[in-house]
Amino acid sequence: MWKIETPLKNINGKLFFANVNTAKLANEFGTPLFVTDSERIISNYNNLHSAFSSHYDKFKINYAVKANNNLSVLKLFNSLGSGADCSCPEEISLAKKMGFSSKDILYTGNYNSEDQLSFALKQKIIINVDSSSILPRLLRIGTPNFISLRINPGIGGGSHSGLVFGGKNTKFGMSKNDAIESYNIAKKAGVKKFGIHMMTGSSILDTSYFKKATNKLIDIAVEIVEECKISLDFINIGGGFGIPYQPPEKSLDIKKVGSDIGKIFNGKKSSKILNNPWLFVEPGRYLVADSTILLTSVHSIKSGPIKYIGVDAGMNTLLRPALYDAYHHVLNASRLNSRPKKPVNICGQICENTDILAKNRKIGTVKEGDLLAILNVGAYGFSMSSHYNTRPRAAEVMINKKKYKIIRQRETINDLIKGQKVVTWFK
Repeated sequence: MWKIETPLKNINGKLFFANVNTAKLANEFGTPLFVTDSERIISNYNNLHSAFSSHYDKFKINYAVKANNNLSVLKLFNSLGSGADCSCPEEISLAKKMGFSSKDILYTGNYNSEDQLSFALKQKIIINVDSSSILPRLLRIGTPNFISLRINPGIGGGSHSGLVFGGKNTKFGMSKNDAIESYNIAKKAGVKKFGIHMMTGSSILDTSYFKKATNKLIDIAVEIVEECKISLDFINIGGGFGIPYQPPEKSLDIKKVGSDIGKIFNGKKSSKILNNPWLFVEPGRYLVADSTILLTSVHSIKSGPIKYIGVDAGMNTLLRPALYDAYHHVLNASRLNSRPKKPVNICGQICENTDILAKNRKIGTVKEGDLLAILNVGAYGFSMSSHYNTRPRAAEVMINKKKYKIIRQRETINDLIKGQKVVTWFK
């Protein structure tokens, strides 16, 4: 069973989110609507920071911008003291726009073009090189003062095969031998400062996994330092910290993870051989996923062998269920006290049979005109949305205690055709 917890509240059968009636938000701003609680983001950030920094003081969080790139979200993380993990020049630009300094931005692209590498060099941010083939191209453009290499430590994990970024048959990172060669090339070219990085998977709830992966990376780092005669300013163990999407999943014990990693970084290898490097993490999902819900209105109900609940959000609004068969819990915000009945499919309006947001769900009585809330959509919700079927993207609202404000206007047809030019040779 799903238990309603803060910032969700059941008040007389109606869903409140961060002390605001969701029906009021839907009436004021329309649906589909992403609603984000800033206090939840702050709490998640502080819990994560405390879990690690209480065991190892040279600790820094770099928020993964790809998870949710809304400017208000970025501004919030900057105010909290976070760095920014960026996957492309556009994310670098957004981070800079919201006040992140060059020294607090780490750029981890993959299969980068010369233009992308040149842009990052000009911004004087830390470039995290994903493969040994990229480094010579980067050095032909210019020599950065600080460089990091992304390692594939040979292990990977995640809640779906598409979320596994380390181990065999993944497109990310380089081997230890390639890394040793690359560090030597960078050193010879005049690079002065170095870091090392891995990102092995996403949405992981097993605490032991992080200990295993970090131990492997530390072993690789020690070999690199001894072989290349360099020092490492930081060791970035990536993100991957999961959240419980589906009952009966339990929350990741982040305090245990922080304690385990702290012991590794306080150990002999780190303190003596690696000279107490900074410990970086780059979470996205853990910080923002449960901060946001998606409100969507029920417009049509079709009965048959299975009942279809048709809503105005679809795979264009929330792609994860269609892409990963990902689970997102759904509540009837209009009838929270209704008892679960026969399973239904909740679907959008897109012309694809894969446009199913929830399969075989028991959510109680649902009527046309009801408001549904899809939970845990703050990570890769809006950022993966599209204009498929010529549909404008949803609006976004942020709540701070009982105050709320729109932080992204709902798109219109003018947004969809912006930048298009009509040729004149047709009659």
